[in-house]
Amino acid sequence: MSIQESRAQPFPNPKNKPSINERLTNLGHLGRLVAQIWRTSRWLTAATIILRLVRAVLPVAKLYVGKLIIDEVVRLSGLHVAGAGFLAGWESGALNRVLLLLLLEFGLVVLTDVLTRATSLADGILAELHSNTVSVELMQHAARLDLQNSESAEYQDRLERARRQASGRNALLSQIFGQAQDMITVATLAAGLFVYAPWLIVLLPLSFIPAVLGESRFNTLSYSVSRLRTPERRELEYIRHVGASAETAKEIKLFGLGSFLIDRFRTLAEAMFLENRKLAVRRAFWGTVFSGISTLTYYGAYAFIVWETVTGQFSIGDLAFLSGSFLSLNGLFQKILLGFTQIAGQSLYLDDLFSFFEIQPTILSPENPKPFPHPIREGIVFDNVGFRYPQTDNWAIRGLNFTLKAGETLALVGENGAGKTTIVKLMTRLYDPDEGRITIDGIDLRDMRVEDIHAHVGVIFQDFVRYSLTAAENIGVGRIDDARNQVRVKQAAEQSLADTVIRKLALGYDQPLGRMFNKGRDLSGGEWQKIAIARAYMRDADIVILDEPTAALDAKAEAEVFSRFKNLAVSKTALLISHRFSTVRMADRILVLENGRMLESGSHAELVALGGRYAELFDLQAAGYR
Repeated sequence: MSIQESRAQPFPNPKNKPSINERLTNLGHLGRLVAQIWRTSRWLTAATIILRLVRAVLPVAKLYVGKLIIDEVVRLSGLHVAGAGFLAGWESGALNRVLLLLLLEFGLVVLTDVLTRATSLADGILAELHSNTVSVELMQHAARLDLQNSESAEYQDRLERARRQASGRNALLSQIFGQAQDMITVATLAAGLFVYAPWLIVLLPLSFIPAVLGESRFNTLSYSVSRLRTPERRELEYIRHVGASAETAKEIKLFGLGSFLIDRFRTLAEAMFLENRKLAVRRAFWGTVFSGISTLTYYGAYAFIVWETVTGQFSIGDLAFLSGSFLSLNGLFQKILLGFTQIAGQSLYLDDLFSFFEIQPTILSPENPKPFPHPIREGIVFDNVGFRYPQTDNWAIRGLNFTLKAGETLALVGENGAGKTTIVKLMTRLYDPDEGRITIDGIDLRDMRVEDIHAHVGVIFQDFVRYSLTAAENIGVGRIDDARNQVRVKQAAEQSLADTVIRKLALGYDQPLGRMFNKGRDLSGGEWQKIAIARAYMRDADIVILDEPTAALDAKAEAEVFSRFKNLAVSKTALLISHRFSTVRMADRILVLENGRMLESGSHAELVALGGRYAELFDLQAAGYR
């Protein structure tokens, strides 16, 4: 979405709020959250519940002890005990009751402070554990999903929202338990208030209902704004990263992109800021109005209690107890109902998290999978294969028929968009074909475990990942189960020529790569490519696929890599994609693709002699070296 489109978006209409059924469905996520919290740490969850149960009855206990102290002080003042002196009052025993009550109140205050700190400690530890647990579950689920999900902008928006909720909803944990605590406190306070003046409870709804309705409306509106602006938020994060990244620093300086990126960020951020400010101002205004109503109601009740005390209906202690109880009840009732609306609002955000977990992969292993052929004896067959990317009408490939024989090195040649990388994705079952089938030794890929296919295939893409890990770990990811096997890591590095790069590093195989972390050392494009190619050797898979593996290497380094690659591929089945015909000609056979269909097939010599599309492309590239 462009900045102009972003600014043209209407302010979310609260009339378009979720329906009652949707709200009830979202509230169901609270149960999933509590279950998730319980799984995180049962003893911590139990501890925070018990601590809150004890804290719930302390407010009414302190108020009542305060009432008894005041009444006792009034009684003692009538006896003129103070005039006799403290020691005389102590010796006579007249002060015993008030001193005992003061000691009891002191104990309740200390206990409240201790329990509050203990609850806060338990909540904080539990929240961090829960955040870590959800983050792990989020990564695990994302790893299970199909490649088509990660290549979708809508999926990226949903993932972004889920990530924000993974750490952003921990406050909801304290809110849920706090609600239960407050409800118990309300029950005890209301019981005391009901004994003295039942009709005062009727005034309470007048103080909190307007605030609850307003808060509910603004919670829904706030969520609507947050959800609507997810694409813009992702764009802001992208611009923030590009504008302050080591990978982009050279081009930003040389192309003078700093001002452009800053202006783009400022324009987008300002549009979002103005929208959020407008909502915050409206919320603050109505919050002030509703707070005024609550205050007016409280002082009306307080005036009645004072009058009843003046007329002798209540004692001074009763006055303190009732006014304190009403004030606490007023605040607690409002807090509870506002809490319910906030929790209901938070449940809307929880839907962002749990709905992500409901996305299910479609590339699944069968219930009774067939074993992956090991070793491969016949080869890989594309039988009338057709494929369209999701939400597109054009066929990436169609009617494709070819065989990659066991032990053969096959090269794919064609212009961009011819379908070369799509073939790799289908061969590795990152996608399933829409038409036809792909078999290995006669077994359909869909009849094997996905994990078995991936375990027997080693792929290095042109856009390989540059991990901010050590050199050894960057190679070890090629077969993560053997990543700590230093002998195997070093052997893979030697085979790919990455060892010549690593020997120049100050810390050798323990050298952190990239500039993201302390002591990190960045590499050139060609050096990174050698590290990536070492992963293929580390993999030691039955099928080796190299998708433009030498794009960043010079001619000499490329020749060395493929000389060693030919040795590696002697007992392997290999697929090679490259735009360099000096590389392609090393293959046993070459397929020429155009618009997703096979145009020509044969060895380099045969295709040149044929004088077709391959020969034309070869002559064009060769002319550049003359």
